[in-house]
Amino acid sequence: MGRWTQYDEDDYRLPDGMKRVGYDADSGRYYFRDREGLLYKGPEGSEFGELTLVSDIPTSVPQEVDEDSDLEAAPTRTDGYSMLAADENGTRYHPRGGAYRTLFPFFLIIAVVLLLVWRLVLLPTRIAPVPCPSTTLPYIVQPGDTCWDIANNHNSSLDKLRIVNPKVDCDKLMPGDRVCVPDEGMSISVRF
Repeated sequence: MGRWTQYDEDDYRLPDGMKRVGYDADSGRYYFRDREGLLYKGPEGSEFGELTLVSDIPTSVPQEVDEDSDLEAAPTRTDGYSMLAADENGTRYHPRGGAYRTLFPFFLIIAVVLLLVWRLVLLPTRIAPVPCPSTTLPYIVQPGDTCWDIANNHNSSLDKLRIVNPKVDCDKLMPGDRVCVPDEGMSISVRF
């Protein structure tokens, strides 16, 4: 059987015509009113028990009680907001973005993890280039450069440039690539 039954309600436990109208927390007593408007108090520390007639009403119990109203439900709106006396227009602050504020640290952690994955896995690591032989000079390819232009500007031939750079494909030369250019006064042979 569940925790709540109809036998726990006031209608079943109280005599006909009696209604619970208040509770005094200082004395620990419940107050009840009958059909004629007489006020009764229950035993101290007990929800139900022998009711005794009371001559004066405590300040916490209202004089007239509407039979249909729920005394324990203080707010009248469903969201629990009770209007203050100074609240003329009945306006209410509606927070915006509350859910995003809660999720922001989670999104931040995901962003950091994705950046680390991109940096460590997807971004190719740069390997230090092999140093040029002693008879050559390093040259960084500029936009629009060709192997012939590079060799011609350094007073060398295309054949010497290809001997020094056997792995360089002149058709796929990219800006930022490094090539070794033969020095002007040095003689280049196939062997170093």
